[in-house]
Amino acid sequence: MAKDKIAYVCSNCGQESAKWIGKCPACGQWNTYKEIRIAADSGSMAAKSAAHAVRNKLEHHNKPQFLHEISAQDEPRIDMQDAELNRVLGGGLVPGSIVLLGGEPGIGKSTLTLQTILRMQNRDILYVSGEESAHQIKMRAERIGGNGAVQVLCETSLENIFDSIKEAKPELVIIDSIQTISTSEVESSPGSITQVRECASALLRFAKTSGIPVILIGHINKEGTLAGPKILEHIVDTVIQFEGDQHYMYRILRAIKNRFGSTSELGIYEMRQDGLRPVSNPSELLLTQDHEGLSGVAISAAIEGVRPFLVETQALVSSAAYGTPQRTATGFDQRRLNMLLAVLEKRVGFKLMQKDVFINIAGGLRVTDLAMDLSVIAAVLSSNVDTAIEAGWCMAGEVGLSGEVRPVNRIEQRIAEAEKLGFTHMIIPAYNLKGFDKRKYNIDLHPVKKVEEALRTLFG
Repeated sequence: MAKDKIAYVCSNCGQESAKWIGKCPACGQWNTYKEIRIAADSGSMAAKSAAHAVRNKLEHHNKPQFLHEISAQDEPRIDMQDAELNRVLGGGLVPGSIVLLGGEPGIGKSTLTLQTILRMQNRDILYVSGEESAHQIKMRAERIGGNGAVQVLCETSLENIFDSIKEAKPELVIIDSIQTISTSEVESSPGSITQVRECASALLRFAKTSGIPVILIGHINKEGTLAGPKILEHIVDTVIQFEGDQHYMYRILRAIKNRFGSTSELGIYEMRQDGLRPVSNPSELLLTQDHEGLSGVAISAAIEGVRPFLVETQALVSSAAYGTPQRTATGFDQRRLNMLLAVLEKRVGFKLMQKDVFINIAGGLRVTDLAMDLSVIAAVLSSNVDTAIEAGWCMAGEVGLSGEVRPVNRIEQRIAEAEKLGFTHMIIPAYNLKGFDKRKYNIDLHPVKKVEEALRTLFG
């Protein structure tokens, strides 16, 4: 009989090697190679299945089609009964798709999934849990307050899961989580590179052949990326990530990869005792109710995806207690902050070389919109001179290296959002006024071309 083969696989990136290596040549991580045992008959089984697939292809091969002959109709989508989740998915869940939902431990992945499927009363759903007992899932469902047509299966064997799917015939399958599922065809522990890859591939084949969508819940490793091999993200159709700080009540749902929609969409949830509540108007919740007389606070009209919302930027500038000044940003790009401080030094003439600068985006958000530049500079200057920005002012504008205020996209949506929340003055780039009718807004617009003009308008 043929002997089992021994192989070594990097637990971080999935690189294989014939012998153990201290440092992975692919990802550069140390001590990540794990020993796995490959059964001797797995190669022959794989060869037989491959030969069978080739025979089937020769008998029933697909013929090439011209592009104009292919139907361009949109696929019908499954309504998830959640406006935020539907938006991030691109309008709903596509039949036959496979979605990977990742996030930090305790962020609310299982809660979001369970409360979503409990609302889908008219569909048969199978919830497979490899981490919790049926009693724990029942307790969570009662706390959330739902009792939909959900069948619960506590199982970690992939073969048993497929048997249950054949019996239950669900319209949607949830796997919580992919790291706990294992197949008997691979002789390694659950969560290993090989197990995750093989189980995900089998679930992908099932989803594509049956038309039943599958939602996989995945873990996050120490580096903040999805655990398992990178091929896991390539296998699935959509990767959505649940973000946020456990100390804050807001959670952000954003798409990292989406074959059926945009990756720039954003969903915002509020964590409550009875589950996650979708936030339809985040602007009102992200603004402090009263910050009059407080220096270092500036309001910016930001856009994430297609939704505008007003964000409160907080800054603190103080004398450096140590030799090297600190530059700390929470929710904002640190390198972008260093660039903006250099612009203030060089173009405006404010000396911040010996000052500690701390930036925080209120509400625990992480904003990547370049229109935040103007509010960051205004908040830093407000804290530096200890002068508050008057109530009713907000701003939007990207700052260039030469100190110019560059135009931003979707300026009309930003102005409309500011006006809706009662702001009376708004600083915008002068270039955005081309072909723009100011008369339809009841808000005073102040166009500026340089950072100095914006600061002069704010502080006189």
